[in-house]
Formats: sequence, C-alpha cells, structure tokens
Amino acid sequence: MNGRTVLERFPAGGPRGSWPAEEFAHARRLEGLPAEVVMDLASDMFLVIVRSGDDSNGDAAA
Repeated sequence: MNGRTVLERFPAGGPRGSWPAEEFAHARRLEGLPAEVVMDLASDMFLVIVRSGDDSNGDAAA
C-alpha cells in the first residue's frame, strides 16, 4: 500500500441524512486537494484522505 495522509476522521454513526465526511472531502476538493473518503472498519470511522504516490490497484481499504 502506498502512503496517504489522513485529513480528518468522522464517526460512522452520524445523524441520518448527514454526510460530514463527504462534505469535508468536497470542500477540500474545491481547494484543490484530491481528497477522498474511505472506511476504516477497525475503528468504525470514515477517513478523509489524500493519497501520496501512485495507487495502481485502486485499493481503498484503510
């Protein structure tokens, strides 16, 4: 797995209809960062990350 930087963490059990991790990632993309949301199953958290380097296999596992 190539490196990544975690920008923010959000609990998976957010309020119904609320997508804070996606909203945060969208705001970072508007700033020019290639932010994306992945799920960390071990901690039950959504992570907003920026990948560093080439991720040729497309694996989004946290």
